[in-house]
Formats: sequence, C-alpha cells, structure tokens
Amino acid sequence: MTSSYAGKKGFPPGTLTHVGTVYTDKTQVRRTDFEAGSAESSELEKWEDLLPFQPSRKITWIEVCGIHDVNAIEKIGQQFSIHPLVLEDILNTTQRPKFEESDDYLFLVMRVPFLQKNSDTTSAHPNNHNHLKTDHKYEIAFEQVSLLLGKDWLLSFTESERQLFTPLRERLLAGKGRLRGQGTDYLAYALLDVIVDQFFVVLEDLGEAIEFLDEELVLQPGPPLLRQIHSFKRQMIYLHKAVWPVREIIGTFERCDSNLRSPETGPYLRDAYDHIIQVIDTVETYRDLISGMLDIYLSSISYRLNEVMKVLTIISTVFIPLTFIAGVYGMNFKNMPELRWEYGYFALWGVMIAITIGMVRFFRIKKWL
Repeated sequence: MTSSYAGKKGFPPGTLTHVGTVYTDKTQVRRTDFEAGSAESSELEKWEDLLPFQPSRKITWIEVCGIHDVNAIEKIGQQFSIHPLVLEDILNTTQRPKFEESDDYLFLVMRVPFLQKNSDTTSAHPNNHNHLKTDHKYEIAFEQVSLLLGKDWLLSFTESERQLFTPLRERLLAGKGRLRGQGTDYLAYALLDVIVDQFFVVLEDLGEAIEFLDEELVLQPGPPLLRQIHSFKRQMIYLHKAVWPVREIIGTFERCDSNLRSPETGPYLRDAYDHIIQVIDTVETYRDLISGMLDIYLSSISYRLNEVMKVLTIISTVFIPLTFIAGVYGMNFKNMPELRWEYGYFALWGVMIAITIGMVRFFRIKKWL
C-alpha cells in the first residue's frame, strides 16, 4: 500500500501524514541502553511500551521500524519534544536528505539504496521509478532513514525490516569497537558509517552488472541492451541525487558548533566524509562508463548498418553492367547480328562472368571487400 501527497493537499504545514510505501504491518520499537561497561537491548512488544520514556544514566538508542503509523510517530515525537515540522519530514519518505540543528537535538534524514533481485516480486516504492536489469534482474530501491540526536538519546526511524543497523547493534552488545563509553554523537557517526558502507555494497554489485553489460554490448548489441543502458543511466541519476546531499550532511555535522557534538568525534566524521567522496567519485565514474556504452552501442549499430549497406551496394554495382547487357540483348530488333551467332549465348555468359570477376578484383584492390 502506498500513500501520496494527495492526502496532504489543503492541510497546513506540520500536518502529520505518511507519504510512501507501507512495508510493515505494525510499528516496531527496540530500545538499547549502553555505557562503558555494559549494554542491553530489548524489542518492545508494542510501541506504546516506550511511553512514557524513562531515561536512564546510560545512552539510549531507540530504533523505530515502520513509520506508517502516524499516531505512533506523533506520540514518540511529543515524548522527546520534537517539532511537528521535523516529524512531518520523517513521515515524508520523498524528503530530500538534509541536516538540521536545534537547541535540544540534531536532525538528519538520508536515503539509503538497496539492490534487490527478482524485481517482479519486489514491492513497489514511490521512488523506484526504474528497474536495473541484467542477467540477474536487479532493482534499486531507496529507503529513507532519519536520525534524531539528543544529549543522552538517539532515535532512528526506518521504513522497513531490512535490519540495516543490526550488525552495529550486535557489535555494541558484544563490546567490540569504541561504541561503548562514547556519546550519542559517536553513535550517530557509527550509523552514518553504516549508511555510507551500504552505498559501497550497492556500487560493488552495480559494478559487476555494468561489467556484464559491457561484455554483452561487445558481443551482441541490440534493442534489449539499449533498454538496459537507459535503465542503468536513470538509476545512476537517482543514486547521484541520493548520495550527493550526504556529503553536505556529514560536512555540516562535522562543522556544527552544537554542544551535542564533541570535538573527539570530528576526526571520525572527516573519515566518513572522505568515504562519501569516494562513493561520489565511483558514481560519477559509472555514469561516464554508461554514457560511453551508449556511444559504443550507437557506433556498433551504425557500423553494422554500414556493413550491410556496403554488401548491398557492391551487389548492386556488380549487377549494373550485367543488367545493361541483358537489357540490350533483350530488345526485339530483327537486325541484331549476335542473335544468330551459334556461340553467342556462351560468349555472352563469358563476357558477363569476366565483368563480374574483374569488378570483384577491383573492389579487393581498393579494399572495399
């Protein structure tokens, strides 16, 4: 089920309406509390169990999966004193990626790509206008991820049950890495790093698909490959639109003067910034490769057409003098001496064969054959 902007028509700003695809039956909430020496995580039976929110002396990470329940998002937002316009951006899954800073919290919203197989069985998404098809029939889907960063809490909102942040949570619970003992700003960086890594995963699979398409283009160009090239081109445009604002988000986060971001997190954010620059460079490289594939396809088709026209032209050129001879001796004049010659028929065949051989040899000398 998909909801669109039609449901928001005529309502004032700040009116909470979900825009996007419903991926889950209900809104699921998981709470993770951690500090330097311990961490515990539990999935709540229902989202209402989070309210009223009971803060602890630890850092609290609250994962909200499924944002179609407007009432749930509104109640959770009220509990953490989130502005209605921010909640509206969370519910609008076509929202442009951005970073906003307020006195009590920081707000980040991004679009994360996923490469899915078997596009015929994949649910539609309002942002998934095109399918990327190769021998495995890939489809790129985009999911919106929103982060709200407070002093001792962090809210993450995802559309589906993809479990994007599960490896990070497992690493936190196992006490691996630097997550324990750090603040919410470092946790936000870790989530951003997972999102950036997801871009790398998608680009790696896309690289394999582009390589396969390039091989097919050399072996057998045709209309199906042209449709795939255009599909690739559209998908890279959507990827570019999704990844480019992430650079701005990470850069703004690293430069912000909010007391919610500690100076110790700066180097890690700069590292994530370098990674997203690498992603952008890869996207640009793939776009150039796909544009080159289109030129190669057009050149191949033009070359094949020229080869066909060359063969037809040579055949026509060879038959022009033969047609002339046949036309001359096909006239019904009585006083044509060759018509009564005993060996005229065989002589005429000999002349025609000699002309044909001579013209073919001439074409070969000129390297037209």
